[in-house]
Parts: sequence; structure tokens; C-alpha cells
Amino acid sequence: CTCYLLLLLLSLGVSAVEVQRPRGVPLSKRQFYEEGKPFTCLDGSRTIPFDRVNDDYCDCEDGSDEPGTAACPNGSFHCTNAGFRPAFIPSSRINDGICDCCDTTDEYNSGAACQNTCRELGSKEREIMKEMAEIAKEGFLLKQQLIQEAKSGLEEKKAKLAEVQVSKKDLEDKLEALRTVKETAEQPEKEAKERHLKAWEDEKAAIRLEKDKAKMAEVFLELDDDADGFVSVADLLTHSELDPDSDGSFTEAEAQVKHFFLLDKVDTAAFESVWNNIKEKYVSESNADIPAPVETPQEETREPVPENDSEQYPEEDIPEEEEDDDEEDEDEDPDDGDYKTQEQKDDDDEGTMPPYDDQTQNLIDAAQKARNEFDEAEKALREVDDQIRNLEKEISFDFGPGAEFAYLYGQCYELSTSEYIYRLCPFNRVSQKPKYGGSETNLGSWGKWTGPEDNVYSLMKYEHGTGCWQGPNRSTTVKLTCGKETVVLSTSEPSRCEYLMEFTTPAVCQEPQSLYPDAHDHTEL
Repeated sequence: CTCYLLLLLLSLGVSAVEVQRPRGVPLSKRQFYEEGKPFTCLDGSRTIPFDRVNDDYCDCEDGSDEPGTAACPNGSFHCTNAGFRPAFIPSSRINDGICDCCDTTDEYNSGAACQNTCRELGSKEREIMKEMAEIAKEGFLLKQQLIQEAKSGLEEKKAKLAEVQVSKKDLEDKLEALRTVKETAEQPEKEAKERHLKAWEDEKAAIRLEKDKAKMAEVFLELDDDADGFVSVADLLTHSELDPDSDGSFTEAEAQVKHFFLLDKVDTAAFESVWNNIKEKYVSESNADIPAPVETPQEETREPVPENDSEQYPEEDIPEEEEDDDEEDEDEDPDDGDYKTQEQKDDDDEGTMPPYDDQTQNLIDAAQKARNEFDEAEKALREVDDQIRNLEKEISFDFGPGAEFAYLYGQCYELSTSEYIYRLCPFNRVSQKPKYGGSETNLGSWGKWTGPEDNVYSLMKYEHGTGCWQGPNRSTTVKLTCGKETVVLSTSEPSRCEYLMEFTTPAVCQEPQSLYPDAHDHTEL
């Protein structure tokens, strides 16, 4: 673990022995600065006498001959910082009156009143590093437990998958058997229903025929003004609605040719052919004085045009109430009134279809029972298929080298800020919801691991979230850090519509290493 190494180096630095070398030179480059030998610029551009190193004049283009002075604009100064971490600063900061190195070596000739704070800083950092090392150690132990649990969990899931696959075969066989039973029961049910419906249609036809005969007799009496038992062409001329060409002039010739079939008058028996020809248009004289309803043309409704129709609500700004308008409109039935068509009124007059006889009802009940059993088996098979897909997906998922991230699957973790509640569901999605009401916004769905090649499981990428107003789809990068607990630590939006979330979990904790640097490196501190 890096924190263990740093803690060790800080501890060793307290008692380090200084190795002689020119001011500002790190131990790693000491071999290039041998007193008494010509110095070759580190970029190989030229060689100069050693007494020109740190002479406050820049001879090398890379500034390597002046590691301890401010002569070269591109030079750098090495702070030994014994007891703390070594560091490099730009050469321009040497002797500028500001203490940049905690060991004060950068201000050797400025007269600045610098205090060596390396031991104090090192002590504080060692405490922090020690605490981090303990967290990493405990986190790694938890990670080992997670790996063992994931291993046993994987075996259980594989066994469960095999078991469910066997049960699927049994369900498929059962479903096919029930399908045969259902189809066998539905055939006699269908035939019995058709017989019942035909009988009802025949009965309705007989009722309509009787009504038509009664109406015909009523109209005959209405037209037979002189009650001589005949209806003549002249009797029909008072009904202008029967004018065949609707030109406002209904003549005897038109009535005789079109309706009376060249006869002058007809008796009750012959009137049937006339009635069949006029009944669709005939208006009873008892209704002639009742004015027909006048339809007033409705004014054309126009949608108000917005002042700027190029500006529409962004997705997250649409009021939620508008989503229910369509549902309310669907519930409103324009026929929910007293209005009924003539056909509907006739059906009411004919009554409703009588109930099925016992034999037909028994066939219907048997078929319905078979359908119910088939539907239940079909539903059970769908559930098993879903279970198989979920198990196969989970088994094949990349949960890390030891499946240490498997415990996150199906879980969700939240972080509450002053404005929002952020929700991370690993391997699923990231979302954001206003804290005081409002709809949830998708910040991205699971994409892939995107960490660097040597630590690919350190970053998660969630993509294709809700589109930003006039912008890209939202996405979230989740940075995983070592910790004893599984917690969302922070969230931010470094770039528009691109979110960054820090997530701590023991699954990323690395095994602590006992790394001892070479003895010569102690002076680097």
C-alpha cells in the first residue's frame, strides 16, 4: 500500500544522514555532480568545469548546472526536507524571501527568518498516514471476506441456475399439455356460443319483423285518409321527404313510378312493397310538426400560439400535472349522455341476450378453467425465464478479479445535499432528485469500468442519462476509493452535464506491502 511506504519513508527521514552533494541536487542525480570532474549538462548539450556549477550563471540550456541558484529560468531546486517529504520547486523561488522548503534550504542567502517545520509537518502527516494505513489494512481484510462471500455466492447462483433450467423444462412440458386441454375445451365452447348467438339473432329478427309489420299497418292507416282500405298516389304526395330527386316538386308521376310501381293505389297486402321502398325516409305525420334540431356550427378552436415557439420547456422543467391531461381526456366519453342511435334503441326494445343454458354454461366454465390454468402456467414460465436471464447476467458480470464488487449488485446508496438527493445504484444507474419535490433525473446508466490500465476497477462510467436542455446527455464518473464502509462521499459537476461522484468501498483496498527502500535513498528525505 502506498500509504505504508510513505509512512515508512517519513519515519526513516527523521534520522537520515545527509550525503554531500551540490545544493539543490536530489540524491538520484548525485552521480552526475562529482566534484573535481568536468560537469556535463544533463541534456548532453555541453561540458563545463565543475567550478561553474552553482556559480549563479546559467551555462546549460536545461538549467542543470544551476540546481541551487535562480540563474536558470527553467531550473528546479530540490528540497531535502528531512523528516518530511522531499519536494522540487522552480529555481525562481530560491532566495526570494519566501520559505518554500520546510527545511529552509531555499532561502540560504535571502536573510528570510525561516523556521524548519519539517519534523512538525512530518509528525502530522505520519499520523494521517498511520490512520490511512489502518483503514487500508481493515478494508483489505473486509475485501477478502467479500471475495470469499462472492465465491460461495457464485457457486450458489450456478447451482440455482441449473435447478431453474430443469424446472423450466418441466414447465414447458406442462404448458404444452395445458394448451392441448385448453384448445380441446374451447372448441365445444365456441360451437355452443355460436348456436346460442344464432338463436338470439333469429329471435331478434323475428321481433324486428313484427315491429316492422306493426309500423307498416300504422302508416297504412295514417295514409288512408278516407278509410276506404286503399292508399293512393295522392295520399303519398303530402310527404315531401319521399320526393326521389328532392327538387321541391313531388309529382304523382314520380310517386307512381318510384314508389307505387306504376299502380294508382294499393290495399294492405300490396302496401308491403310500397312500405319497403319508403320506410327509410318516411316521417310520421304525428311527428311532422315537431321541429328538427338545428345543428349550430361549432367555432373552430385554435391552440394559442406561444410568443416564442422555439423556446420550449426543458425536460426537467415540464410541470408534472400536464402528464395527466391525456388520461383525463381518455376518461371522458362523448357518448355518456341520453343520446342513443336508432340501432341502440332498437336493441333496447328487443331486450338483452338471454343467459346461456346450463349445458352451454358448463362448457364455458370448463373452457375458462382450462384458460386460467394455462395462463397461470404461462406466467410461471415467464417468471422462470426472467429468473434465468437475471442469474445468467449476474454470473457473467465483471465484478472484479475476485468478484469483490459483487456485493454492490442490486444495492443503492444515497447522498443528501442542500438541494438534491443523489442515488447511486452500482451496475445500474445514477440519479438526482430535488430534495423538496420534483421529478427524478437520470444521470446515467451503467456503462463500463474506465480506470487506467494498471487500476481499471478504480473508475465506473454511467452513460446516456437524461438529456440536458440544449446540451448532451448526462453522464457520471464514479471514483472508487478504499474505505471500511460503503458510502457515497461527494458529488460534483466539473463540466456541464458531466458529474463526478466519489464512492468509498473496501472492495478497492489493496494488500499492505512491507516495502523498504534502499539505504542510500534515506538521504532523499
